[in-house]
Amino acid sequence: MQDYFDKHLVRGKWRPAMDITEVRIFLKDSPDKKLKAYATATFDNAFVVRNIKVIEGGAGLFIAMPSRKLKTACPKCGFRNEARSKYCNQCAAQLSAVLRPTAAVEHEGAGAQSEHRDIAHPITQAFRDYLQKKVLEAYEAEKIKGPAPVLKTSSNSEF
Repeated sequence: MQDYFDKHLVRGKWRPAMDITEVRIFLKDSPDKKLKAYATATFDNAFVVRNIKVIEGGAGLFIAMPSRKLKTACPKCGFRNEARSKYCNQCAAQLSAVLRPTAAVEHEGAGAQSEHRDIAHPITQAFRDYLQKKVLEAYEAEKIKGPAPVLKTSSNSEF
């Protein structure tokens, strides 16, 4: 692990392996909700991660990486249903509680339980902090700028 940080030290400061070259923010309409915005981050003008969420938590703003719901197979037909489903979406068979786990994934150290798995996520805490800083800076700038105006199109009632 030390080798990783040595490779990414430039003049005594940590430098990420990939630069975040662009962050786009899409503000949510309802300001009273916990989900404040979605973000898209571009790395080295070569790789994009969409659907990064900006969330208001108890300790302030943080980001959540894009995720998908975990699935389990129906014992009768083999169809993959979302975790905690009571019935199979294919054959309508009742799924047992064993197939509906209360904790599909346990996050490291947090003790929190989730039915979602990250699609893409930072490996190191240093890069997670760097990504969060860049996304939250872009969010604050977009919030000051305000939402983009909605373009109205004229209806063609002649046709």
